[in-house]
Amino acid sequence: MAPAVLRLLRVSTKLLVAGGALYMAYDYGLLGSGAQGQEVLKKSSAALPPVVQEWAEYCGVQIPSAPKLDFSVSESWNWGVQQSVSALSVAPTKACDYTAQGWKYVKDLVK
Repeated sequence: MAPAVLRLLRVSTKLLVAGGALYMAYDYGLLGSGAQGQEVLKKSSAALPPVVQEWAEYCGVQIPSAPKLDFSVSESWNWGVQQSVSALSVAPTKACDYTAQGWKYVKDLVK
């Protein structure tokens, strides 16, 4: 009985944390357009270092300074989409090439 309750408690805790993270992402506008995401990134990168520094002082840990994040989220997203589409467009050709190489290898093994 106890292991089942413990498993249920673990699963419910994980679901609550995931649900809370999803709600926070939606509430802050991270699930919106790229411009909204970029705005939230700027706000969070301005607010996060003081909080981290405060907790580091509280815990007595030395944390190096955070790197400067100065990039466009929409440009990064567009680059990723272009790379994915490019890979998908050459996939049939690559599959045919690899199949031909495989058949040639098998024929050479049979000889």
